Amino acid sequence: MKRLPDRPNIGHLKKQAKDLLALYREGDASAFARFRAALPIAANADNRTIASLDLRLHDAQSCVAREHGFASWAELKSFVAAREAQSSDPAATALTLMRLIYAGDIAGGMNRARPAVAARLLEASPEIAGKDPYLACAVGDVAALREELRRDAAWKDRPGGALGLPPLVAVTHSSLLRLPAYRERLMAAARLLLDAGADPGQSVQSRWAASPEAPSEEYPLSALYGAAGQNRDPELTQLLLERGANPNDGESLYHALESPACTCLLLKAGARVTGTNALYRALDLDDAEPLRLLLAHGGDPNERPPGAPTSAWGSPLLWAIRRRRSAEHVRALLAAGADPSARTPEGNSAYVLALKFGLPHVAELVREAGGSVSGLSEQEEFVAACTRGDEPAARRLLAERPGSLAALSASELRLLPELAAQGAGEAVRLMVRLGWPVATRGGDWDASALNHAVFRGDSRLARFLLDHGASWREQHGFGDNVCGTLSWASCNEPVEGGDWPGCAEALVAHGLPAAHPGPQGSGVVVMEGTSRRFSEDVADVLLAAVPQVAPEDGGG
Repeated sequence: MKRLPDRPNIGHLKKQAKDLLALYREGDASAFARFRAALPIAANADNRTIASLDLRLHDAQSCVAREHGFASWAELKSFVAAREAQSSDPAATALTLMRLIYAGDIAGGMNRARPAVAARLLEASPEIAGKDPYLACAVGDVAALREELRRDAAWKDRPGGALGLPPLVAVTHSSLLRLPAYRERLMAAARLLLDAGADPGQSVQSRWAASPEAPSEEYPLSALYGAAGQNRDPELTQLLLERGANPNDGESLYHALESPACTCLLLKAGARVTGTNALYRALDLDDAEPLRLLLAHGGDPNERPPGAPTSAWGSPLLWAIRRRRSAEHVRALLAAGADPSARTPEGNSAYVLALKFGLPHVAELVREAGGSVSGLSEQEEFVAACTRGDEPAARRLLAERPGSLAALSASELRLLPELAAQGAGEAVRLMVRLGWPVATRGGDWDASALNHAVFRGDSRLARFLLDHGASWREQHGFGDNVCGTLSWASCNEPVEGGDWPGCAEALVAHGLPAAHPGPQGSGVVVMEGTSRRFSEDVADVLLAAVPQVAPEDGGG
């Protein structure tokens, strides 16, 4: 692993990445060797294969980051920024550290926790932790906690520190729990506080997209939610439940579903399924085990979404089809008593809906369970061929019935963005090639296929859509365009492994307006008089695309 200097400079690191990319494009063997050693997609590949990958700047940046021991360029940049802040404002260093340890719902804002970066910062400067007992909670300094409890026994339930956290919340929400070097320390800190009588129900109001000074009044985040829903640690979850934490805190079950072990513990402790929307959340996950757990502990396989109006997706079975879930998910629902005859308000049966979403194997399961089955019309046959990616069948049916595209219903048109939202790229490409209107809006947030592709960081699909007439100006249901989607997604990384710099490159190549540095500093870019914040690697792409001329009005 390469060693960073004591005062790393992001400009120097950017230049290293650009130099590496230039060598790669020249066919330099040393560049191929570096990518082979550090970049997962190039691991064990020969030079010809690596050359065919058409690696870009974000790949070179990722390689440089990994060579220095970071999982991503974003983590490397976060570490460098923290070191710079440490040098320029030592008094604020502890707060900088806490904003790496805690996600935005605790620290304020919309950031992800970056435990590996926090650990590197602590390794480089262990004195940062100082004598603040709340920071001691975040890092699991048991000796400091024991001393604070000896000095003031009532401290165990008193919010405080830079983020105004109760001690147990500060421990259980610390993302350092995910790192072996800190986990046992934090477990010991939690036991110490609970043994001292700390309330296992400690909570704070969510600060997501807000600040510690002005938190949400609607969403309390408990210590249990930190253990089960954020860090998904079964042992800590069990400890809190044994000490009396309430499993029905409104958040823990919903957010713990990605950990079947934590989900099981919450359900055994009495967590209610009905009314939590957990069943629908389980149908957003690839793993069917959380769904089976919910159904085995009282989940209603025909529950309507809590508080939702009548819609096309008003049953778990229809929602599972819309989310293009696996046969395992559908079998679990049907075995638990899901109604196979469920219909959308437009009259589509679950059977027909499955075919329209390109899921013939799911349609067969619905048929076997006694669902309403009818022969598809010629129009429905055409749609089904498109959504399952069967190009020969789709072209044959279109040739036999040339008016099929003009006859698409509103719900059938919306299948294009719906499938883009689910990552069904091959079906989307076929539909667009056949003439599906590329700017059609749909999905959870009424967005075009391009918006959904950019949200997912699917740069290849975004580039395809742009090549076929999509525009960055396409709107979505939150009143913004694709620039807004790229801004939010690049900062929050909603899909693991997304390529948002690649999406930015594609948008720039297809007419994105000139970008200028914003007055607010790093990551802020001004386009057409509007300031937006992007991840820094995306901002770099946008700003490198055109000559830098200062905007007249400084943004708005």
